[in-house]
Amino acid sequence: MNRARDGRGYQTNEEIYGMLRQAIIDKDIVVGSYRGYIREMCPHVIGTKNGQPQVLLYQFAGGSSSGLKPDGSVSNWRCLRIDELSNVSVKKSGGEWHTASNYSAVQTCVDELDVKVAIV
Repeated sequence: MNRARDGRGYQTNEEIYGMLRQAIIDKDIVVGSYRGYIREMCPHVIGTKNGQPQVLLYQFAGGSSSGLKPDGSVSNWRCLRIDELSNVSVKKSGGEWHTASNYSAVQTCVDELDVKVAIV
């Protein structure tokens, strides 16, 4: 079992996956560390790619090695490996859901879909 170190102890990949999955269902915001950057994101799709758990998120705040465009930009999509996420927490969005106009069911982040957000 892989464990990611965080300030509260340890979070397993399974725990992180469960948090992200529920955040998609509830349309909540996720805050976490990925490749040295703290990121604020809204997860849209979760599943696996070639057997590896991955998540498609829309990042609207925080840092990124590729830089971050203004909120709403079609350039802020992130496909992240769940085993590289740490210090994950979920906060209620309170209606503050972030996405971009190019979100669609056609994506390449996951090939075995578990859950996706429904945008009406």
